[in-house]
Amino acid sequence: MKSFHCRVCDNPLFFENSVCVSCGSALGYSRAERAVVPVDADGRYVDAAGLVWWVCTNLNLSGCTWLAAIEGGQCDACELTRTRPNDEDAIGLQNYQDAERAKRYLVQELDSLGFRIVSKAEDEVNGLAFDLLSSVAENVTIGHDEGIITIDLAESDDAHREKVRAKLDEPYRTMLGHFRHEVGHYYEWQLVQGDELLERCRELFGDESASYADAIDRHYAEGAPAGWEASYISTYATMHPFEDFAESFAHFLHISDTIESAGEYGLTAVAPISAFSRFRDVVTGIWVPLSTALNVINRSMGKDDLYPFVIPPPVLDKLDFVAGLPRT
Repeated sequence: MKSFHCRVCDNPLFFENSVCVSCGSALGYSRAERAVVPVDADGRYVDAAGLVWWVCTNLNLSGCTWLAAIEGGQCDACELTRTRPNDEDAIGLQNYQDAERAKRYLVQELDSLGFRIVSKAEDEVNGLAFDLLSSVAENVTIGHDEGIITIDLAESDDAHREKVRAKLDEPYRTMLGHFRHEVGHYYEWQLVQGDELLERCRELFGDESASYADAIDRHYAEGAPAGWEASYISTYATMHPFEDFAESFAHFLHISDTIESAGEYGLTAVAPISAFSRFRDVVTGIWVPLSTALNVINRSMGKDDLYPFVIPPPVLDKLDFVAGLPRT
């Protein structure tokens, strides 16, 4: 995540700020400029080309500060959401705010890394959309299916999420992590095409045509195979090649965004990740020492490790693969 500053008074800003706490200027996020910009009393921003933008209509509903092209309309990020809780679902709407915040982080990072985002409204077959469902009255299964990513909004609740994390014996579980994992499924579906890419993908992750239903049954009945740590980033990655790819993609995003954030705030001096010819060099040269330091800092505050994972050599190959995917 970039560091932002108020264009009126140069005060430091956070990505989510709707108002500058120093000068009181109203703010919006310009996706086109990848910057937090001042808006007038009517929520309007005029860019350098003379185009008029408006703060998203969902500002008070989900805290969205992104700019929309139409007055009273939704921004690009909100347009990706196909389904949300109804207005009578108070718990669902509260959790919805956290989920939308995580989704905006996801979209911002995908933009910065050059991954093309096409909505279902633009391309019904290959586009992307999100169903953010409340499990207050029904069971919700997190997953991806032909461009539709379903998220259980209950995962926004810390107590619920921690209960599930402990039950599944996971070292890490966050709402943003869910978004990053599921969008990995989407980009494998969209980008791993052609004989050469598909062959290499199968060499690294396994045969994706293997029965997914059988893999689920085996995973939850038997758990991860012995010695999984030598070849996988997590136990969940061992379940099926699809999950191994999605976990690797999620960690590529974890690592990329955290390094960028650390660099923006002066914690590490790095060139843009895109300047490295191999992502494995980013991991071994920057991420490993940085994450070790961040883990120690967390422990100094009595918190769990920020990044509780070990990256073995085969996972470096997998990270290299997802980092090198075509971005169109």
